[in-house]
Amino acid sequence: MWSHRSGRLRAHGYNLQEQRDRWREREAALRKARREQHLVSKRLLRDNDLEEARDEFQNKPLEELEVLHLLRMSQRGTEKEKEKALISLRHSLQHPETQQTFIRLEGSIRTLIGLLTSNWASLQMEAARCLHELSHADQPNVAEACLPSTSYLLTYLSGHSADFIELCLYTLGNLAVESEAVRRQLLPQGIIPALALCIQSPHAAVLEALGYTLSQLLQANEAPKEIIPSVLDSAILPNMLRLLHPTPELGASVAVEFAWCLHYIICSQVNNPLLISRGALSTLGLLLMDLARAASGSVDTGLDLLACPVLRCFGNLLAEEGAADAGVRADFGDERIIVAMFILMEFFIQHQPSLVPECLWVLNNLTVKDPGLCTAMLSLDLVAPLLQLLPISRVVRILVLTILCNIAEKGPFYCQRLWPGPLLPHLLDILTLSDSEVVGQSLELLQLLFVHQPEAAQDFLQHSGLQALEKHKEEADLQERIQALQEVALGGSSLVPNALALP
Repeated sequence: MWSHRSGRLRAHGYNLQEQRDRWREREAALRKARREQHLVSKRLLRDNDLEEARDEFQNKPLEELEVLHLLRMSQRGTEKEKEKALISLRHSLQHPETQQTFIRLEGSIRTLIGLLTSNWASLQMEAARCLHELSHADQPNVAEACLPSTSYLLTYLSGHSADFIELCLYTLGNLAVESEAVRRQLLPQGIIPALALCIQSPHAAVLEALGYTLSQLLQANEAPKEIIPSVLDSAILPNMLRLLHPTPELGASVAVEFAWCLHYIICSQVNNPLLISRGALSTLGLLLMDLARAASGSVDTGLDLLACPVLRCFGNLLAEEGAADAGVRADFGDERIIVAMFILMEFFIQHQPSLVPECLWVLNNLTVKDPGLCTAMLSLDLVAPLLQLLPISRVVRILVLTILCNIAEKGPFYCQRLWPGPLLPHLLDILTLSDSEVVGQSLELLQLLFVHQPEAAQDFLQHSGLQALEKHKEEADLQERIQALQEVALGGSSLVPNALALP
């Protein structure tokens, strides 16, 4: 990423910086998957220092009597003795078998809660770490066994220890992933107001943990009805928009978390006009231009992790009905946002080709309704660079052709600028393909050109265009389009493409 923060929380050998670095590597892979679908993941704050880990309980699951012994020891003796028992219990709870044994014991969770609410900070931390191990379990019944602890974890979100708040947030996020029962309990307990308070924290670790927890809530099936409206009515939204811009103090990780949170909110379509009215579209557009500036003078530094959700957020909001009135060109000018997209695409071709379609999809939604932005593309001679993207993939070909349709649809002036230029040979090459969807999109573009630029039909015929169409005359899904193209060449009407809104 763009910056790293120093390690924290080192009590008893804890060194979380390495753990966070490992998270980010794992999360990078998960984020790639989230480009296509929503995924949830759990995070684990765990010490990997073997020095502390070497005790008699670490390397094997515990029997019921052994767990009982540790629970009793955690309530007897000196503070150090209690703490040692809790450390051993925490290590043993890394085993699924011990987790099941623990939750079957009557009063086990109650004992942890008692230690969590004790007057000793060290015991509070170790009890919270035990609950955190349980929250990371794969079995849903373990998460539900932790239900009695959620109100206490929420209470500690208003505490003064950033380390403790961070641990509580990740634990709550892990529990929320696993169980709808947990989420239904957290809402009336006040998790949204608690998160709204935490989001004002100056600590990067707390904000990153908060973003993780919020993202798990926002991806729940019940989120559009039961969670997102409360989030939009809270102080979370303005702070989320503020935190989208990376700073030297917070780094990019916080921005990445909240960009995905915003993505989930926008995809829910609960109240996207509200987001636009609160300045989300302007914030995202300005951020994309900042990312383009970073890309123009940078090697691959994880910029894609932030660019992906920001591109998706921006593109989805552009597809909203009120986006045309939100002053996109007033905020960014006719050229800057277009240029930013091409700079990002040039960067991603080298470092992350899968993000090129995301940029093209934004370009589509920028050009579909705005003649000024179409004019900017033509005046900057960006059609040729756009056509150079055609070989990348099938999805890229469809999006490039759709953008060209957006431009051609604006009328004769735009078609005169498109034709002849380099467009004709590329369209003839596309007609040799066997992909009916790509060919169909090229037929729509030709139809628009023929309507607004009659010379285009003549050039097409002179370059054996009819012979190219012959290959597809037997394809049922293209026959109607080929016939329409022939009719338009004699004087038909244009087709108007619509904005795309990807899920």
